[in-house]
Amino acid sequence: MIGEGGFGCVFKGWIDEHTLAPTKPGTGFVIAVKRLNQESSQGHSEWLTEINYLGQLHHPNLVKLIGYCLEDDYRILVYEFVTKGSLDNHLFRRASYFQPLSWKIRMKIALDSAKGLAFLHSDEVEVIYRDFKTSNILIDSNYNAKLSDFGMAKDGPEGGKSHVSTRIMGTPGYAAPEYLATGHLTKKSDVYSFGVVLLEIMSGKRVLDKNRPSGEHDLVAWAKPLLMSKRKISQVMDARIEGQYSSREAIKVAHVAIRCLSAEQKYRPNIDEVVRSLEQLQDSNDKTNGHSSSSSGSKQHGKSVDESLSGEENFHILK
Repeated sequence: MIGEGGFGCVFKGWIDEHTLAPTKPGTGFVIAVKRLNQESSQGHSEWLTEINYLGQLHHPNLVKLIGYCLEDDYRILVYEFVTKGSLDNHLFRRASYFQPLSWKIRMKIALDSAKGLAFLHSDEVEVIYRDFKTSNILIDSNYNAKLSDFGMAKDGPEGGKSHVSTRIMGTPGYAAPEYLATGHLTKKSDVYSFGVVLLEIMSGKRVLDKNRPSGEHDLVAWAKPLLMSKRKISQVMDARIEGQYSSREAIKVAHVAIRCLSAEQKYRPNIDEVVRSLEQLQDSNDKTNGHSSSSSGSKQHGKSVDESLSGEENFHILK
């Protein structure tokens, strides 16, 4: 077992890359198998949502869903195995095997995550992620970031509507204030959550932590005033990466975070603007960097999950 959460347990496995048949441990293609607990807080509807989105959406910065299984009360999802685990572990765990991520890698992860969101928000896809947080950002062996866990995702507003009205869900600290107040969900709600994660990346601190000194329990409330002062930004930055970035870089990233964390959504940038800002920062620091700035991907339309599950086969391979 490699992980456990409210949804159930995650196991590591191996399959043949061509036939997808199980293989001996240590041979073949590595996979992650998520088994939903029968008593899980993540119910059947979230399980279906995960398949509906990840089964159709394909992008380098989204985790790949390989297949799923429904048999009796067992619900299983099979993903590509993402080697280095979650960003949450790398930022906040202090164990010896989690070395502090460098500034350069942190900015790469921020940019990759923004590209994943930009793909979801694109006109061709129109999906609101609704659960953007460090534990849902997975990192592969080359420190490429991939968004995972789409159980709370929603289709964007249709018919000229400005928002989607929905039940308030999510992890405390990451949700946008207008969503918490009204249940109105927009793409800018995801942008706020991105701002929270960007602040966590900069500071190495969790968004909420009662173990910190009084006045610092809420990272956003504590850090925002400091980020607005060029002379005080250093107080927010993770001391473990001191000397790895210039004051100009810190100021630019702080400016992106502040805009994303605007209390009123109309003052937040769209995620494409965030991608451009982070790409400009990356390009200015490393002219030889050949990473593509494309957020291209594909959405393949097919049968709905409910239609698929009505068939005789219990395990489904997603091409």
